[in-house]
Amino acid sequence: MNILIYRYNSICEDAVIRGLKELGHTVYEVVLEVENKSPSGQEILDAVVMGMEKSNADIIFSINYYPALSEIARVYKLLHYSWIVDAPVLELYSKTIKNRCNRLFIFDSELYREISVYNPYNIFYLPLAADCDFYQNAIRNASLSDVEKYTHNISFVGSLYTEKCPYDKVKNLSPKISGYLHGIMKAQEKIYGYYFVEELLSDELVDEFVKNYDGYYLAGEEDLLTKKRTLAQFYIGNKITAMERVDTFKYLSEKFEVDIYTASDTKEIPKLKNHGTIMTHTQMPIVFNKSTINLNPTSKPIRSGIPLRIFDLLACEGFVLCNYQSDLLNEFLQGEELDVYSSIEELEEKIRYYLSHTDVCREIAHNGYEKVSKRHTYPLRLEQMFRLGEHRRR
Repeated sequence: MNILIYRYNSICEDAVIRGLKELGHTVYEVVLEVENKSPSGQEILDAVVMGMEKSNADIIFSINYYPALSEIARVYKLLHYSWIVDAPVLELYSKTIKNRCNRLFIFDSELYREISVYNPYNIFYLPLAADCDFYQNAIRNASLSDVEKYTHNISFVGSLYTEKCPYDKVKNLSPKISGYLHGIMKAQEKIYGYYFVEELLSDELVDEFVKNYDGYYLAGEEDLLTKKRTLAQFYIGNKITAMERVDTFKYLSEKFEVDIYTASDTKEIPKLKNHGTIMTHTQMPIVFNKSTINLNPTSKPIRSGIPLRIFDLLACEGFVLCNYQSDLLNEFLQGEELDVYSSIEELEEKIRYYLSHTDVCREIAHNGYEKVSKRHTYPLRLEQMFRLGEHRRR
């Protein structure tokens, strides 16, 4: 097939393109949004239509969902394949989600169950994938000095979400509502496998929050996104993630030496060893491979899914210790291919065990790598995607 891929520089786009080419497809890239993060609708239309003419495209492909691409595909009688790799993706609640040209693939089974009712024949559950060859090549090419530099007992690569937490911009909430929301967030922080926030938000509370938030994200008139859902998933979900990561690393850094690579401000966690940012495709794989334990506290808006970071870790043959996610145990064996925790106390207990049983870590990491290299590569996953989408309604 001739595939036009609309890019915005997602971490997995290069792996998707390599996978598509390995399957024999011809790929044409539209990179408008790589250079301009806020293109107008007309600019997107012009760039995509020009790309369609040059490539004679059979389908339009994107990482995450673009209502504009769906509309272009509908008008030009093409298919729009989109693979959801993040959460929350508020564009999923656009009215365009019902377009029959869509072939939408969602990595989180809970989100899939919620969204699929709007277009049940054309929305699918599909986990993410691992780019084993690419990451293993980076590890093989690592210098001795890099291996020494990036070898740690306990590590984490990623954001603490403190610098990208839109919840913090709300002003003048009443003490009652502020206290109630804080209580909900502290409770949800400790619960894995069930996201209950939206159920506990009254319409009155949501209206109060919106009234006190300058620039609150509002959906289009005919879209499916409610103010309550936006508050629960986007504002509160990201805030809980920030709270959980700060609390987790404060707790652990008092008991262990923890190395973190992040642009987030960690001054409030003085015992945490923050090395700043690293190169995603060259340095990060070495950290993953050479760390005894790689921590992965999942972003709270990912309700049940396996985040992309876990596939990246396993592709690097890194040992993964992550919070419980229900989809995780459908694909991987706990204690054999990775391990999970359900509380901060259990996390501490497992860290102590694995630091004194590093041979077990390496065995589990190897098993996890073997699993993803055989069953979760991008070419395999893309083949599954096209098989699922091939005979659905247009």
